[in-house]
Amino acid sequence: YLSKTGKPVEAGTRGFWKDYPNINDLTTNYLNLDENDIFTPFTNSSFYSPDGLEATAPVFSEVKFPSSLSSLPIPFLSELADQVVPPLPSPLGQIVATFPLFERIPLADRASMAGLLLATIDCLGGDEKVQAAYDKMNAHDLFVQFKLSDRLVEDFIKPTLLVGLFKPPEELSALVVMELLYYYALAHQDSFDVRWIKNGTVSSSLIAPLATELQNEYGLVVKGGCRVNEVSLSSGDDDGLLNANKVTYFDTTSKTTETIDDVDGVILALGCKGMENVVRTSPDLARLPVFSKAASLKGIDVISVRLWFDKVVPTRTPANVFSRFSELRGAGGTFFMLDQLQENNDDLWGGDETINKGSVVACDFYNAGALLSLSDEDIVKILTDELLPSAVSKFADAKVVDSWVAKYPGTVSWFSPGSFYSRPPLEGAGKNVLPNVKVAGDWVRMGEREHGAKGLCQERAYVSGIEAANSLMDSIGMENFPKHPVIQVREDEAQFKFGVELNNRVMKVLPRFWVR
Repeated sequence: YLSKTGKPVEAGTRGFWKDYPNINDLTTNYLNLDENDIFTPFTNSSFYSPDGLEATAPVFSEVKFPSSLSSLPIPFLSELADQVVPPLPSPLGQIVATFPLFERIPLADRASMAGLLLATIDCLGGDEKVQAAYDKMNAHDLFVQFKLSDRLVEDFIKPTLLVGLFKPPEELSALVVMELLYYYALAHQDSFDVRWIKNGTVSSSLIAPLATELQNEYGLVVKGGCRVNEVSLSSGDDDGLLNANKVTYFDTTSKTTETIDDVDGVILALGCKGMENVVRTSPDLARLPVFSKAASLKGIDVISVRLWFDKVVPTRTPANVFSRFSELRGAGGTFFMLDQLQENNDDLWGGDETINKGSVVACDFYNAGALLSLSDEDIVKILTDELLPSAVSKFADAKVVDSWVAKYPGTVSWFSPGSFYSRPPLEGAGKNVLPNVKVAGDWVRMGEREHGAKGLCQERAYVSGIEAANSLMDSIGMENFPKHPVIQVREDEAQFKFGVELNNRVMKVLPRFWVR
């Protein structure tokens, strides 16, 4: 994408969290790239509401003891001043690190989070039947059942979910909410540590080098600018299994319809909207319930904005969240200071070395249905006149010199209550029905290949692609083909394992009256 004046842009700003082992391995060991050239250091993030700064998320792995300890007359404690806090058991480490960083939410409200810890242990430590029961419940009802305070939910958890899963609690599966909170915040003290792309975009920094490597080493042919029209199936004469044997696609460059015959296998690396489009034009796939159910799932509306200013605006942190602003109209909102994350390099300004460079801000709106009908100019005005100056007052003195707005209705995975069994399995219709079609993406159910990365997550999407390819090799008679290894996230901590074991014993005699 390009702005009005030709500056390169990318839809959305994507973070790379601590527990992204496979993407890290791809970067350093497969592409032989230096992580320090690709990613920023781990960064803090801030939450802003109409009342001002609500909270700051620290870099948990770099939190230090307060310097005030040096004045204490106790040698042991005074020596800890300004030293990095050692890793502590979760959630103790998170409590210690964030204790001074909540500006407005009282301690009593924060303490009510304990109820959610109990639910998380019960849900994630349970079997698929237990997790499916939690999936039927929305997260709002879960919070009520486990006595989370209204203040904590409205001021912190709801804004977090709006920018993490792109919907408010009442519209999200309780299962996926707990998976997300555990993976990104509760598993380990530093689980929430996040970094960003240092130069260019995710596409230019990671996807393009990967595509080049695959093209050069393995003869990969990339059909850029092509849209799949139909995946055709045939029935085997010997075993009666279905088989994907032909793919028809439309080439948007040549404006022609092309066909690939004698297909060995297909991986549907699609989101909900892409799945809907492909299944709608593929009657053979539509006859299989697993694909028609997946195609019925709806997505979330997203708006992506890029703003270039005439002057640099200093901010407390480079990554920021909007919370409870009426101007959001029910959406979640974020703003990222790209001039800070990417050192205001020339690429942000289209390679122009002569221009006076101000701040470059990437703003994203999630659950943005109420904003979609607005003009691009009105969306920019809401940001520059209301939201940004309310969060950081110095934005009021800066003027926009260029802007870009893109709207994506229904494109992002929505983990709605009860959607678990409609989400497509990685194995598609199954090895005993259609063995040579697999599914990849952050929304797939991975079954026996399940991974610790959860929710709307680049790591999960990437891992599901690897596992889909590994499974496809087995299904098409290439069992001896070297499988790409998958690295698991860090092991659960001892106290979580103990909690799961204890809970499972208790649940043998105590009914789960809070789920159905």
